[in-house]
Amino acid sequence: MDPNKERDHAIVDVLDVLLREGAMIQADVLVTVADIPLVGINLQAAVAGMTTMREYGFFENWDLETREAALETSTQDESDTEEGSAIEESPIAESSREESS
Repeated sequence: MDPNKERDHAIVDVLDVLLREGAMIQADVLVTVADIPLVGINLQAAVAGMTTMREYGFFENWDLETREAALETSTQDESDTEEGSAIEESPIAESSREESS
């Protein structure tokens, strides 16, 4: 009996493991010309789902900071909308409209 694996689900399986377990990528790049090192680059990346990242201590405050920023933006948008409607309903705005007619 030969092993049989569906090829349709290979990418889904890789993504599932990558998001669930995560992966650390580290690379060191050294650019040289005529045996003279010019540029050195140290790259480090962590790829995982947010739940996994938070379990390992990455992005601990990210969720809180993102939510606070979203609340500030929505609160500011609401206050801008309320100020705009207050100006439209004010007697000064009404009298200026009547004078221009």
